[in-house]
Amino acid sequence: MMNWTIDPTFYPSARLAMDAPPEKLAYVVAFNPKALSSDHSTKERGDVLAVIDVDPDSKSYSQILSLLEMPYSGDELHHYGWNACSSALCPNALYPQLERRYLIVPGLRSSRIYIIDTKPDPKFPSISKIIEPETLMKRTGYSRPHTVHCGPDGIYISALGNNKGEGPGGIFVMDHFSFEPLGMWEIDRGPQYYAYDFWWHINQDILLSSEWGTPPMIENGVVGSLLMDGQYGHSLHVWDLRKRKHLKALDLGNEYQMALEVRPAHDPRKLYGFLGVVISRKDLSASVWLWFKEKNDWQIKKVIEIPALKANPEALPSLLQPFGMVPPLVTDIDLSLDDKYLYVSCWGTGELHKYDVSDPFHPVLEGCIKIGGIVARTPHPKAPQKPLLGGPQMVEISRDGKRIYLTNSLYWAWDEQFYPAGIEGWLVKIKAESFELEKDFFVEFPGFRPHQVRLQGGDSSTDSFCFP
Repeated sequence: MMNWTIDPTFYPSARLAMDAPPEKLAYVVAFNPKALSSDHSTKERGDVLAVIDVDPDSKSYSQILSLLEMPYSGDELHHYGWNACSSALCPNALYPQLERRYLIVPGLRSSRIYIIDTKPDPKFPSISKIIEPETLMKRTGYSRPHTVHCGPDGIYISALGNNKGEGPGGIFVMDHFSFEPLGMWEIDRGPQYYAYDFWWHINQDILLSSEWGTPPMIENGVVGSLLMDGQYGHSLHVWDLRKRKHLKALDLGNEYQMALEVRPAHDPRKLYGFLGVVISRKDLSASVWLWFKEKNDWQIKKVIEIPALKANPEALPSLLQPFGMVPPLVTDIDLSLDDKYLYVSCWGTGELHKYDVSDPFHPVLEGCIKIGGIVARTPHPKAPQKPLLGGPQMVEISRDGKRIYLTNSLYWAWDEQFYPAGIEGWLVKIKAESFELEKDFFVEFPGFRPHQVRLQGGDSSTDSFCFP
């Protein structure tokens, strides 16, 4: 895990990382929905880490090269990340000679964490270590691990719940070498209770964290009464990263429910970032908010609103029929490394929006790709006769900003509510410049539902940079 030379996939700045060679492999976690259903008549297979060939010059291009199956069923693999990244080059980094080698893969439902070695053969990774739920909960006080970020001094992971499966959720830190959980990160959490995503302005020692809900609020699906009462998360929390102390809560107001993905600008001189919000109680619209520092204070404002679309109630799942509308359901956003383009997944309407955010206060919509969707079920060009279920969900951008990858599953219980006919998993690829689907790239996952994508060597939602 230690090198005597700098890992060639580490870059001091996002600007230099954009010159990195194109990725040849994509890693995709996918869960087995049968293991989470009520039918337990047979022992079901575990979730998988799939390795996809994304090299256009390869004979096996757009094919699944291998499936690494987890030894337990029902983990619900969800978000994950690398053990080390470009943050190791920050001036205050403790271990600049770390190696990007291991994938840290939590089970969101089981609270089990897999450490997966991508060497010696990146096409056939293997499980190196398993951290059992009891160990995680005993050492950190948390459960339901979610977002993974490779920090300069450790591996940071958010958790939705405490060790009793309630709130508060928070963040814990893992050792870079042993992968043992070190403990709870927060020294003073202030009013923070809900947890979900987090990231940082690393040069300013500022961490931002967002809110979903406690495990009982999500694990069996969205609770309609809680949603309409405005009980889901609607704040962004600002923290002192070094002192591990809560500084301020930026409250959007409880009209806005489920403040999820956090994407700060990659240039460390820019003190702003974007927050995706799933839904408005007022009109089922979705939104993207900009946080920024002005007059020595952190503030937040809505900069993008995406309206719900009228729909025949008969075409909607029971949860949405009273509204006669299909909501966009913004469930992921991603920012290119040059901080110019923001991609917004609308899982409900089946759309991926591309915004020019060169002026972050005034995003400009540049394009929209349609695929899947609750009502539209737009097919892929490679299989034009096949209506697709699920919609744009996890979105990942290559380091050079030229390629975009999309999966279609959100979370088992929520898949079942919004797509009750079921979801067959798929992964697609998009040409960023022309903003169109690549016609020959349509990867299906029979029996599994894919979620987060990680690209070999890094991508646009992995690394943190300390130099402009």
